[in-house]
Amino acid sequence: MLPVTEHLLHLLGLEKTSFRLYAVSALLLSLLFLVFRLLLKFLSLCWHFYNTCRRLSCFPQPPRRNWLLGHLGMYLPNETGLQDEKKVLDNIHHVILVWMGPILPLLVLVHPDYIKPVVSASAAIAPKDDLFYGFLKPWLGDGLLLSKGDKWSRHRRLLTPAFHFDILKPYMKIFNKCTDIMHAKWRHLAEGSVVSLDMFEHVSLMTLDGLQKCMSDYISAIIELSALVVRRQYRVHHHLDFIYYCSADGRRFRQACDTVHRFTTEVIQERRRALCQLGVEAWLKAKQGKTLDFIDVLLLAKDEDGKELSDEDIRAEADTFMFEGHDTTSSGLSWVFFNLAKYPEYQEKDDLTQLPFTTMCIKESLRQFPPVTLVSRRCTEDIKLPDGRTIPKGIICLVSIYGTHHNTTVWPDSKVYNPYRFDPDNPQQRSPLAFVPFSAGPRNCIGQSFAMAEMRVAVALTLLRFRLSVDRTRKVRRKPELILRTENGIWLNVEPLPPRA
Repeated sequence: MLPVTEHLLHLLGLEKTSFRLYAVSALLLSLLFLVFRLLLKFLSLCWHFYNTCRRLSCFPQPPRRNWLLGHLGMYLPNETGLQDEKKVLDNIHHVILVWMGPILPLLVLVHPDYIKPVVSASAAIAPKDDLFYGFLKPWLGDGLLLSKGDKWSRHRRLLTPAFHFDILKPYMKIFNKCTDIMHAKWRHLAEGSVVSLDMFEHVSLMTLDGLQKCMSDYISAIIELSALVVRRQYRVHHHLDFIYYCSADGRRFRQACDTVHRFTTEVIQERRRALCQLGVEAWLKAKQGKTLDFIDVLLLAKDEDGKELSDEDIRAEADTFMFEGHDTTSSGLSWVFFNLAKYPEYQEKDDLTQLPFTTMCIKESLRQFPPVTLVSRRCTEDIKLPDGRTIPKGIICLVSIYGTHHNTTVWPDSKVYNPYRFDPDNPQQRSPLAFVPFSAGPRNCIGQSFAMAEMRVAVALTLLRFRLSVDRTRKVRRKPELILRTENGIWLNVEPLPPRA
C-alpha cells in the first residue's frame, strides 16, 4: 500500500477499522480521478495550443533563434534592435508572428488596415494586455492607462473636461513661461556663444515644470522605472513577483515607486487641505485669475451621482498624467529639436514660427520617432482581418506604432524627414490610422491636445531665439523603453540669436 494512503488512514483514524478496505479504495479512486482530471486538462491545453498554432500558421514570421527561445533576445530595446526590426519590416508589411519562448505567440500589426479591427474594437473585445501592462500597476495604480470596464469609463468621463479646449487656453501662458525659463538657462550656459546641451535633460525639466514644478529626483525615478519595467519584460524569470522583488532590480523598482508616490501624495494632500479649509466656493475664488491645473480638476470632479474621486484614484491619475504628460512630451519635443537641427533648411524657414508649419514639423518628427513605439491588446474574441485571416481568441496583439510609421507601403521614403507629408493644403490619401503617435480607438491618449499645444509653443519660441545644430562628436542611438529615449542623450549645439526687431 502507498505510504501516503497509510498516512491518510491514520489521520482519519481508519487504519484499524472494518472500513479500512473501503477507505483505501475510495482514496485511490479519488487520487486516480484527480490525476485523470489533470491529464484531461493538460491534453485540453495541448489541443488548444495545437489548434492555435495551426490557425497562426498563415502569418509570416522571421527566422527564430531556436525552438526553445523563439525570437527572444533578437529584437532588443536598443539601436541595433530597431535596425533589425526595420529589416523585417522591409519584407513583411502587414502582420508579423513572433514567439516569446516556445509557447507564447504574439502578432505584431504594422499596417493601418490591420490595426483598425483591433484598435476600433470595444475595450471588452480587445482590452489592454496584463502581461505587458501589469508590470506598471505598482507604479501607476488603477489610472486611465491601466483601468478597465466601468471604472475606466467613469474616469474617462470625469477627466475629459480637463482637456477641453477652453481649459487648455490658459495653459499657453504657462507653456510660454516654462519655455522662457529653459531658454534663460540656455543663454546663461551659452554665454553669447555656442554650447552643446542634452535636449532630453533640459526638455524633461521644462515639461515637468509645465505640469507641476521641477524636481530632479522625480525625473530620475521616472526614467529608472521606465528602464526597469522594460528590462523585466525581457527577463522571463522576473515575471514572477516573488522572484522579482527579491532581486536588485525589484528593490530599485520599489524605491523608485516610493519616490514618485511620495511626490504626488504630498501635492494632493496639500491641495485637499486647502480645499477643506476654505470650502469649494472660497477656494475657487482664490483661484480666480490663475489656471486650474490637472490635480485641481481631479479634486473637484464628481460623477453623475455626485461621487468624488478618492485620494487613491487621484494619485493613480496624477501619476499616470505625470508619466504620460511629462515623459512622452519630453521625448517628442527632444526628437523635434533633433530633426530641426539635422535638417536646418526647415529651421530657417520664415514661416516656421507660424503654427501650421510648426505643426507639420512636429507631426513628421512624431512619425519618425513616436514617443510610444507600441501598445498591446489581448483579443477576447476572434477578430477578422481585411484579407480574410483571423486573429484567434486569446492572442496578444502588439500594435507597432513604430512599425506602421516606418512601413514603406504606407510611407514611401520613410527614413526621410519631410514635414510636407502633413501639409493641410495638399492632403495625401492615407488611412487615419497611418499616423497614430497617440494610439487610436476608444482608448486613445486623452491628453494629445495638451501635448501638441505644449510642443507647438516650445518649438516656435525656441526657433525665434536659437539656432540648433547637431553635435557631431556625440552619436545619437535610439533606446525604445516605455518611451523612445536615447542611450546617451540628444546633444545639440545651441546658439543664441540676436533679438528680433
